[in-house]
Amino acid sequence: MKDSTPLDSKQVRGLVLLYTGDGKGKSTAAFGQALRAAGHKLRVCIIQFIKGMTTTGELKAFQKLSENVEFYVKGSGFTWLESDKEKLREISRQAFAFAREKIMSGRYEMVVLDELTYLISYGMVAEDEVLELIRNRPAGLHLVITGRNAGKNLIDAADLVSEVKMIKHPYTSGITARKGIEY
Repeated sequence: MKDSTPLDSKQVRGLVLLYTGDGKGKSTAAFGQALRAAGHKLRVCIIQFIKGMTTTGELKAFQKLSENVEFYVKGSGFTWLESDKEKLREISRQAFAFAREKIMSGRYEMVVLDELTYLISYGMVAEDEVLELIRNRPAGLHLVITGRNAGKNLIDAADLVSEVKMIKHPYTSGITARKGIEY
């Protein structure tokens, strides 16, 4: 049964959802949003900016679960380990240009920019460029952004902001990353 309630302009406008903070679960929340959207047959594009060294569980799952989701890993791995900062900057710029093209294509109802805030906080992409992309995105596009240290301007530009706070993490007890939990 289709809802016949007329949509006003606020319902038609896509939302910007931001998951930030120092706790684990930001990407997981974004993937939950993507899964929910795909369940309603919305076209979703997910772009990961940092991960890149291993095949993640989320990539494998989305490849199997939904024909409505495109998933791209554009990072070179954990950026803070990269010694060639100029190479890292170029990879980041290319990844952001790729994201801009996907966002502006008009082919999607939702785009997830996983770990985008790192590109801003590491100076790989200017916050103004991100804010401009948010302002100029197609009207109905939902944009989901994740990562630590979201700045005030990015927070102000978002419609929904959730902060994930770390209270306890297995890393602090010496427990290493686990398949299906961290990746």
